[in-house]
Parts: sequence; C-alpha cells; structure tokens
Amino acid sequence: MTTAHTSLATLAQEHAKLGKPIQWKNILHLAFESLNSSRIPFLLTAFGMVIGTASVILVVTIGLTGRRFILEQIQKIGTNEVELEYVGAGTAASKPDHNGFLTPADEKAVEAQLPNILYSSPVLEVHDRVGLNNGSTQDTLVLGVSPQYRGIRNLLVPNGRFFDSFDDADHAKCAVVTQAFARLKFGSPDAALGQELLIKGIPFTIIGVFNESVSDFGESEIAVETVLIPYSVARYFTGTDEVQQIYFSMRNMADVAGATTAIQRIVSARHNPNFIYATQDLRDVLSMAATISDTVMIILVLLAAVTLVVGGVGIMNIMLASVRARISEIGLRKAMGATAREIRLQFLSEAVLISLSGGISGCVVGLALPLAVRIFTQYELPINFWSVGVALLAASATGILFGTVPANRAARLDPTELMGYE
Repeated sequence: MTTAHTSLATLAQEHAKLGKPIQWKNILHLAFESLNSSRIPFLLTAFGMVIGTASVILVVTIGLTGRRFILEQIQKIGTNEVELEYVGAGTAASKPDHNGFLTPADEKAVEAQLPNILYSSPVLEVHDRVGLNNGSTQDTLVLGVSPQYRGIRNLLVPNGRFFDSFDDADHAKCAVVTQAFARLKFGSPDAALGQELLIKGIPFTIIGVFNESVSDFGESEIAVETVLIPYSVARYFTGTDEVQQIYFSMRNMADVAGATTAIQRIVSARHNPNFIYATQDLRDVLSMAATISDTVMIILVLLAAVTLVVGGVGIMNIMLASVRARISEIGLRKAMGATAREIRLQFLSEAVLISLSGGISGCVVGLALPLAVRIFTQYELPINFWSVGVALLAASATGILFGTVPANRAARLDPTELMGYE
C-alpha cells in the first residue's frame, strides 16, 4: 500500500472512531496529498489554466490601452470645446433687414457669465485665390481667429510661432499656414517662414507653420491647406464685426454639458427670439468611442475565456483518469465510513486546487508583461486589478464546473465492488 493509501486508511479509521464528518482541513489535506503524489500530470493540466488566465488579463490590458489611446486622440481634437453657431432666422422674424450673426460682444457676454471658460475665439471664414510657385492660383481657406484659437484646437506649431495678443491688438498682417500649404507653395515649412502671402491683395508675412495635434477625419473647419490670420485684421475684409461661429473651450470636460446649454441661453437672450443658435461639442463622439472600445474589449475577453474552457476540459479529463486510477483508494475510504459527500468534496477540491493554482500563476504571468513595460520603457500600460479578481473567480468557477462530473462519478461508486477491484 502506498503512503497516500496509508494516510487515507488512518484518516478513515479516525473518522470511524470519532463518528464525525471529516473537516475541511482534512479534505484539503487529502487533496494536497493526492496532487503531490501525481505532480507532473496535474502541473501539465494546471498549465492550461495558466495560459487561460494570463490571456484574460493581457486582453484586458490591451483593451484598456487601446481605449485610452482612442479617447486621448479624440480629446486632442477638443473635447472641452463648445461651438456656437448662428443657424438662421425663423419665419416670424420681425425685422427682415436685421440679422442675428454673432459678434465679439456676444463672446464677451458669455465669458462674463461663465467663469469656467478657458479660451474663446471668433471664427471668420474668408475665401481667396492664392498664387502658387508655378504661376497658377488655388482656392484657399483663410480663417480669421484670435490667438486663443490655438489652445481651443490644440494646434502644434513646429516651425515659427503663432500670432499672439500683441499681433492681434496691433492688427499685424501676419499669417500661420498648414504644413501642406507651406510645402505646396514654398517647398518646405522652413522655407515658408518670412515669406509674403497676398490675401485679397494685401501682403501677409508668414510667421509660423502649424498642424493639428491629431487627425480630425475632416470634422473641423480646418482644411488641408488653410491660412490663419488675426481676426482683428480679417474683419476688415467683410467690413463688419459679425461672424457665424464662436468657439469656446472649458477648463474641464465636466463643465461642457452645462456650458453648452448656458451659452445658447445667454446668446439667445441678446438677440431676436426668432433667431436660431446651435451649440455642439464632442461629448457624443467621446461617449460613442468609449462604448465601442468597451464592447470590443468584452468580445476579446470572451474569446480569451475560451482558453479557460479548454483548460477546464483538461481538468475534467485528468480528474476522470484519476478516478479510474484511484478506485481502490475510494473503496477503502468508503469501507471505513466516508460518505459520498466527502468523496465528492475531496475530488472537487482537487479540481479547484488545480484550476486555482494555474489561475494564480496565470495572474503573475499576465501582470508581468505590463509591469515590465512600465519598468523598462517610458510607456505606462494600464493595469486593471479587477481583471485579476475576475480571472481568479473564473479559474475557480472553471474548476468547480469541470470538476463536478468526476467528483460525482467518484461519489457514486459502489464500495462493495470497489474493494474487489484490482
């Protein structure tokens, strides 16, 4: 008789003498002893759970990384931004010769009543045909904006500088152009600096070359080839202070919802009630992107969970083989008074120990990669410790689910037949 069988016989004898059910510590002791006597098969079975659990954690990490990247890219477009636009007049407008276009006075009124505004800028569109190096001309979008427009749109100026409040106050005839425009007209961004550009016949000096911090997929007013000039100068092209759009940027994204309603209310109160003003922001886009990324992550986690199922099937197979190999042991325990419930709990405990040990090891492996990236690189991969808890619960549930069939089979064996089994 093996050492395991001797221990089982001893425990069964003590159980018969005391007439008490075996305690949990004894059941776990038997489970540990059984797993220790067959280390290699059980370790190989647990390895499947290591892969499954590590996959779940890594998929969650990858999903969170992708989600954060997508949201950061959208935020660079300007999630704190609120766009105010004059849409038009209603059919009941009392004065046909009066218009509801926005003015700098509207901008100042909003700023006075909403202290959480960080930046604001009117946007005045001017279209002109600009001459190119090859002698041809091209339709070009010219936007008259304030210096704060750069902060609203998160613009990058790798060459030169953006015009400032002094340029705006002095009505300086300066311009900032896109990189695409600089390459098309002057060959390179560096070559564009200091060059003169004729807009409506007036020379403007290029002081900077800009680009958007992230692609906005054509959602902004900035075209591929756009020229930005101070609003204080652009207004002279139209002969009026009126604009169709004013952009605001809030200090926090949490302020955007309230500001959107407040801005529309403040401006509407300053104009004819029949004039229509619309506000829009990127909250819906941000919310949709978050929902899509969360859905994709859930799908990926479910796919990764398939490896847990594969590991569970391996646990069930090894436990069924263990039941067949330990028929004499089961018969001895039943003959000495062990109940079917105790047999069931022992084999179920072995299955859970296999899956849980593999789950813990898998969590270590799954956390090792993002931690290593954090330590040895400049990137900080997000780590969700909830995923560790979920992975361990999934591993335990897998052990219970796939260990139930072998445990029930062991519990239903007839002790009179078992004792005569060779």
